This record gives sequence, structure tokens and C-alpha cells, in this order.
Amino acid sequence: MGHLLRTFHPHLTGGRFLRSSSYCYSFFVLGLKCDANGAFIDQDAPPPPHTDAPPTDWTPYDNRVEFETAEFLFTRNQMSARQIDTLLDLWAATLIKHNDAPPFANHRDMYATIDATPLGDTPWKSFTLCYNGAKPEQDVPPWMDGQYDVWYRDPLEMTRGILANCDFDGGIEYSPYRDYTTEDKRYWKNFMSGDWAWNQADVIAQNEENHGSTFVPLIIGSDKTVVSVATGQTEYHPLYLSIGNIHNSVRRAHCNGVVLIGFLAIPKSTKEHNDDIKYRNFRRQLFQRSLAKIFESVKPFMENFDVTRFPDGHYRRTVYGLGPYIADYPEQILLSGVVQNWCPRCLGNRKDLDGAQPCLHRRKAHTELLVEQLTYKQAWEQYGIIADLVPFTNDFPRADIHELLSPDILHQIIKGTFKDHLVDWVGEYLLVTHGTRHAAEIMDDIDRRIAAVAPFAGLRRFPDGRGFRQWTGDDSKALMKVYLAAIEGHVPQDVVRTFSAFLEFCYIVRREALTEDDLVKLQDALDRFHQYREIFKTTGVVSTFSLPRQHSLCHYILLIRLFGAPNGLCSSITESKHIKAVKEPWRRSSRFNALGQMLLTNQRLDKLAAARVDFEARGMLRGSCLSNALGELRRPLLISPIGQNIPADDDLEPDDDAEANMAQEGHHGRLRCARNVHALSLELDLPRLPFMIQEFIHDQHYSEDPNPPEFDPATAQVFLGKLTLFNSAAASFHAPSDLSGTGGMRREHIRATPSWRTGEPRHDCIFINMGVDFDSPMNGLAVARVLCFFSFNYRTSYYPCAIVHWYSYVHEERDPDTGMYVVTPTTTGDDVPDVSIIHIDCIFRAAHLIPVYGPDFIPKISPHNSYDMFNSYYVNRYADHHAFEIA
Repeated sequence: MGHLLRTFHPHLTGGRFLRSSSYCYSFFVLGLKCDANGAFIDQDAPPPPHTDAPPTDWTPYDNRVEFETAEFLFTRNQMSARQIDTLLDLWAATLIKHNDAPPFANHRDMYATIDATPLGDTPWKSFTLCYNGAKPEQDVPPWMDGQYDVWYRDPLEMTRGILANCDFDGGIEYSPYRDYTTEDKRYWKNFMSGDWAWNQADVIAQNEENHGSTFVPLIIGSDKTVVSVATGQTEYHPLYLSIGNIHNSVRRAHCNGVVLIGFLAIPKSTKEHNDDIKYRNFRRQLFQRSLAKIFESVKPFMENFDVTRFPDGHYRRTVYGLGPYIADYPEQILLSGVVQNWCPRCLGNRKDLDGAQPCLHRRKAHTELLVEQLTYKQAWEQYGIIADLVPFTNDFPRADIHELLSPDILHQIIKGTFKDHLVDWVGEYLLVTHGTRHAAEIMDDIDRRIAAVAPFAGLRRFPDGRGFRQWTGDDSKALMKVYLAAIEGHVPQDVVRTFSAFLEFCYIVRREALTEDDLVKLQDALDRFHQYREIFKTTGVVSTFSLPRQHSLCHYILLIRLFGAPNGLCSSITESKHIKAVKEPWRRSSRFNALGQMLLTNQRLDKLAAARVDFEARGMLRGSCLSNALGELRRPLLISPIGQNIPADDDLEPDDDAEANMAQEGHHGRLRCARNVHALSLELDLPRLPFMIQEFIHDQHYSEDPNPPEFDPATAQVFLGKLTLFNSAAASFHAPSDLSGTGGMRREHIRATPSWRTGEPRHDCIFINMGVDFDSPMNGLAVARVLCFFSFNYRTSYYPCAIVHWYSYVHEERDPDTGMYVVTPTTTGDDVPDVSIIHIDCIFRAAHLIPVYGPDFIPKISPHNSYDMFNSYYVNRYADHHAFEIA
């Protein structure tokens, strides 16, 4: 993207100008630093000490071994109490002869030590709600007499804990801002780059006392989850909290940036009363009242500032506000007080949500006016409003629930539009068009096509096609990558184009950052999707497209402008949090009154996490326990006779060249074997291999020469040395929209092995960087298949190489139906595969190809034979987000 111009909110500015390598700042607007009492200080002053404790104080643990043992057993291994006791007994047995003991006597000793940790000690509280309306004189429904307990932790204290986490230093924003490209176009990435935070700061700044403060939006999420179907549908309703200031990548990584703050009550009733209007209204009001009660402690600091410590160690004045609420559609209509099948964000009629004319957006003031002017029935039928339900956000300043509902990529796009709508519609289309028997045959062939797709890093295998009983979000994401090519040839052109437009929309939306140009492409993809999906209506598959989750796609452009890239607010964040916060603690419980045990487990997990952050901030966790212990033993030896300290290994400067962009690695061991040229030529059936190596050496020798001499095999020296073979290579590249490491770097393995996992051979395809002068539809990238990785030494040079079979583009443009490039294996004039040797530095990354199946049925094919059995292939731009950008 290059340099960006960043403008901060003018009322939160310190009036300073700053430039950096990545950004050009118009103001230095980071929330002004102050002391613990809120008085502004010199902005260049260093932060106060993180703690007064010395770097040898492990309180309440005796030493590092004790802390890491507790963390390993409780957090990482999740060992049961009985197994902890067994392990400690075995440990003690080995230490008796040394008159020593393990870190803990038993599990109770360990739990008591964890409970004594002073950090992360926000206690659980509870309150009870019950029905207080009129009750019938006889046969009172059980839900009317029920007592509903809500457990929670103070969200103000939990927010302060997030803000004080020094792990977030460098991954947090202190002010709303706007980024612009060098073409003066908006650039949206993290939450604080959106217009909503900026607009909130405008309102906050109307009180001059708040100038220089830091605005902290609270991002809330809730979602019911089932922990046991077999034992009676045991379900919980957890409530989560994050803040908008931390970067999207931090929130998605769950580095304590999303915390569990409550368990909402789930009222139950008998089937007789499930459809009772009073019972439904009570459930809605119970939900709203619980949220309002939980967030009471934050309300005083939504208009006047709090003083809070931040990750950089400084104090700042802080103004809070209710931010986006992460929820799926059932929870969104519950939050907004909107009737089922209506849109909770706009006033589109439920019978024609995607009407020709754009609809007005819902607003709190407008809803209140309608409730005041209309009857209950009119509000329900004409506007989809539940008139007697008051959203909890009405109790808080600057909060409008209709505006705060976040985009939900997982349920609206991936599970909703793709899995529940489009994939099901294809099955219905085949049934309507071909009848039951032939439709089943076609579906079986689609399954065989999906199962035949070649393996690829990060691509889930579907050995039986898409026929599995219970879909997860990951199943849907994986199927999206291969489904389009599998149905092409069995469905009409418009169905293929519907999927192509939808996938393009989906992959643009899921980008780490978006520009104004991306929003134009997004609208174009949405328009094409709406155009081509009409085939499902004309063929009788569906009668209407008035589907709330599919309709929500129309709001994504506005939501990107308001909240930044949608991948930072997806319900997949809260759903994956269920595992650590709900499901695993439930499995560790005795199942009897499990909630209390789950609360205690979560409290202990938070204490251990907070202790780790504190110890790391004091530099107490460098290296491993073993290296630390060995260092203590060696420390006297690290002092020179004249008293000068010699640096220990951990203090030495790191080697900047330790990580190369491309490194050879083997499968189950680095080296495959060492061979000579003749043996390798026989294995690969390449009689020209000696000449290919000669030509490669010649090209490398004259690589810097603008006018190299022509290669002459008659005069070139023959290479007779040893070759070292490798089963794989590792490519590193920048892919922040995919699962990646620090800085958005991703590392993937490219395989070329005669036996993958003791089975069939695997030879991956790759993108090769041919340079800007190479005539390629993909900006200088060529496609090839790796036959072998090897290296050799020639004179004073070392050459890591790959033998590749080239593929050529069938057309200069993408296929108009699928939106993917088509390639075919290249042969020479005598139908011999076009094979050559390349330097490994030319490899950009792995490529994934899917056969162009056409209309014919295919037999059952092994995925490892997929690249050998077809004449042409799609370059799968949907294999991952990085492939979508380059292909």
C-alpha cells in the first residue's frame, strides 16, 4: 500500500507533527498522558515503573519453576486434579533421595497458590431477576415463578485490565483517526480508522473537559453455545468484552484482548408455554435488563473521564462508550427489538428486503416516534417493531443499537448465504431440473470432484465430498475454496457466475484492510450477485430473495466505513472464545452445578495469564526454565578475571540473516538423500538432466550480464558432482488477511516427495516470479509444478534448485464464468513435457490448481493423481486470501 497519510481527531490532539516510514501524521494525537490523578504531564516524560516489585519476586510462587508448573498443568495441559496428584507423587519419589520436594504437595496446594495470585482478580458477582407481572390465579406457568441468576464480572475493571496489559503496547490506538492513500482515498483497517469512532469523539469533545482524553469503545459479544447434546442439551449464554482500540489482528488472536465477563440467564419453559406471548416478552426483557445491569458501572465514565493506565505504562484520561455488538441474526433481532424476518438495521419490508429502492436506516429516535404514534399491531406489521421492548442501549449515552450491530461474516456470509442458501439451492436446482435419480448421480459426481482436489497447505480434505452431517464454520470456509470448480459443467452459466460474484464479494470483505477502490469492487460484485442469482427464481428453486442474512450484504459498505475491516468484528471471534471460556471449563467440571466450577476455572486462567504478563514485563521469563537454571549455574564462569562481564547467550545480538525467504526443509528429516546426476535423471525420467544442469550453471554465471553469451552444451563443462535432494521447501510471504504470524508474515511448505505420509507421491504447484518484463496475466508470475528440490556445489557457489514442469495460460483473461485463470501443462514440439531447472529464489509461493472438469462425469480419483489426469486447470484464487490477491 505504500505510505499513508493519517489524520487524527482534532480535539484529541497534542498539536505536534510526526512522520514515520509508514505513515505521515497530520497531528500527534495520541491521548494525552497524565498522572494517576488525571493531571496532564510532560508528554515526553517516561512512564512510571510498571511495578515496585523486584525482578526476583515471583509472589505468590516461590520461583519460576513453580509458576510454569502451575501454568503448564492448569492452562496448557488442563490436567485433572487426580492426575496432578499422581504426577506430583511420581515427581516427589524422584526427589526424596535428594531431600527435595516438587513445587506443590498436591492439587489443592497448587490451586491455592493460583488463587493467591493478586493479579487478574476481578471477582464474579451475581444478581437475580424474576417475573414481576400479573400471574394467573391457577396453573401458574413455571417460568413466572422462576428465579434467574446472572453471573458477571465488573466490565469497568475488566476493561481497565485490558488497557493495562503491556502485551498490547504497539497494538493499540489512542485516538480515532483516518488514513488516506497517496491518491487521497480513504483506507480502512482497524476499528478506530472508521467513521463511527470519529463521530463519537465529536460528541465527546463537546465537553471541553474531555479534550485530550482517550476514547475507549466497548465491543460486546454474546452467543448461546451448547456444551452437551447427549446429556440434555446443556447450553450457556456467555457474554464477552473487548475494546475497539486494540488492532483487529490482536482481537482475532485472542491475546487476552477478548475476555469473558458474564453468563446470561436462559429461561426455560414447558412446550405448552413456549409460544406464549408473555413468556416471549419476558425472555426479551430479561435479556435487555441483564445487559443494562451488567454495564451500570461503566455509565458514569461515558460522559466524564476515568483515569486508566495503558499498555505503554502511562496514565490517560479515558471516556468509554458502548461500541459494536457482535451477534448472529437471532441475537441481533433480540437486541434491537425487531420482529423475526425483518432487518434490524434498516426499514426494508420483510417481504421485499432487497427492493429496488434503498431503505432508510433504523434510528432510536425514529423507532421511539413510531412506538408513540402507532398501535402495537401497526408497529409490528408495518415496521417490524416490538413496541413494548426497550433496548438496553437506551440507558446509555450516545448508544443506538440499530447502528451498533456489527457485520457478521461467519453467519451472514459463510454459513448463511453460502452454506444455507447457495449450496442448498444448487441441490434443489438439480432436483427440480433432473429429477431425484439423476440429481443424485450429479451430486455424487460433484462429491467425487471435491474429493479429487489436489492437497494444498491449509486446505481441508473432503474424502467423501460435502456429504457430512454437521457443518461448522470451518467446513463452510473450506468448501468455499473448491466448490465453484466442482459444480461448473453441471449447472447453468448463471449459477456459476452467481457463485463467482458471491466469492469475490466474500474475499474482498475478509481483507485485512480496504480502500475506496475496494468498496467499488465490492459493490460491483454485489450487483453481479443480485443479477445472476435470479436464475434460482426463474427455475422455481426459490420464490423470494427476501432473506435477512443475505440482505445484510447490502449493508457491508456502510459498515466498513463505520467500523473498519469487518474481520475484526466477526462472530467467529466469540465462537472460538467459547472453547477456552465455556467448553473446556465445562469438560473439566464434575457436571454437577457446573457453572460455579466454570467461573472458578476462568478466574484461575485469568490469574495465570495476568501473572505471565507481569513476569514478562519484568523480564523474568526470558529463555526456558532449563536454560535459566543452567545460566544460574554458569553465571560465576561468565565473569572475567578483571571483573568485566562477558555477555550470556541471551544477550548476544540476533543474527539478522538467520531467516531466509526460502529455506529447504525435508519431510521427516531435512535431507532425502544424496544422488548423482545420472541416478536422478533415471528416477525422474529426464535424460536431458545433465544438459539442463549445464544450462542452469551457465545462466547463473551470466545472470548479471546484460549481454550473456549463448549456451553451447558442446563447450560447457559437465557437472559430475553430488546432488542433495530435499522433500520440501518453505516459502515466507506477507499475507495479513490469512492466519499469519507477527507482522502478517506467513510460512508455508511446498512439497515434492516420492511418498507423502508413507503414501502416494506429492508434487505441489508453485508461482514463479519471472520479473516485470515477463508477459503474464498475473503481473510477472508463471505457474509450474515442482518435480524435485535439490542443491549442489559448483566451484565456490552453492545452488539451491527446483526442477519444474511449466504450465502456460490458456487465455490472457480470467474465465468469464468462474473468474479464475486457466492453465495447461506445457510441452515442447515433440510432446515432451517442458521441464527446466530454476533457482529456488524465483519461487514466490505455492499455487493450487483445480481441474477443469467440464460436463462429463469422472471416476473416483486420488487427490495425488489430480495433476496428472486432466488437460487444463483453474488457478484457484480462492485457496486463501493471498492467492485471491495475486491470482
